[in-house]
Amino acid sequence: MTATTLAGLTGAALIGLGLYGVLVNVHALRKILAFNLIGSGVFLVFGLVARRGAVAGFAADPVPQAMVITGIVVAFSATALAIGLLLRLHERRVEDAAAESDNRSDNKSDKT
Repeated sequence: MTATTLAGLTGAALIGLGLYGVLVNVHALRKILAFNLIGSGVFLVFGLVARRGAVAGFAADPVPQAMVITGIVVAFSATALAIGLLLRLHERRVEDAAAESDNRSDNKSDKT
């Protein structure tokens, strides 16, 4: 088994594990992490495809490498945005739960 084959199988395994995580997990943070696994696997496979073309005797093309680097940066920013939105959603739920418990305690004191 060559290093390229092993890396390709690793990329496929990352994609499979990520897809399983997106489909099975209910928690949003775990879905974000699983989606990042899918992206990492795609980047690995895409980089290998570009490398195999260079090994086959074609001229080295820097475009796939640039696309992988750009994809990594975009994936990082999208993950940061998703986690920020998830944190804000969590804060909002905590605030709503606190306000609702305050309303319940006010209603009980008004009745007595």
